[in-house]
Amino acid sequence: PPAPHGRAFSTSSACRSTFNVQDGSDFQDRVVNNPKPVVVDFHAQWCGPCKILGPRLEKMVAKQEGKVLMAKVDIDDHTDLAIEYEVSAVPTVLAMKNGDVVDKFVGIKDEDQLEAFLKKLIGA
Repeated sequence: PPAPHGRAFSTSSACRSTFNVQDGSDFQDRVVNNPKPVVVDFHAQWCGPCKILGPRLEKMVAKQEGKVLMAKVDIDDHTDLAIEYEVSAVPTVLAMKNGDVVDKFVGIKDEDQLEAFLKKLIGA
């Protein structure tokens, strides 16, 4: 029989490759020290363009089948990280490899541009 509360756990690849950053040490562990390339989405609840870019970027990251991960950072919850990475507008997306920022963009991109951004990061 199905679980009483619908599906409790989603097994879609989008969920496995995307995570919300909890705090500075979580960011250090899961982004800076990650052997895989990580796309960091700096966003805010009140930001309209973020609501468009976020799901679009998650979808494109999921398509890479685990070659790249996506960390979501709410700038209102993590002002320190936003300042540290010089985020002056949202959405700001950083591409990080081995703890270094190797690429970034600000604002909305279409799927083709996002795919090119991710392929460059992965080295495909």
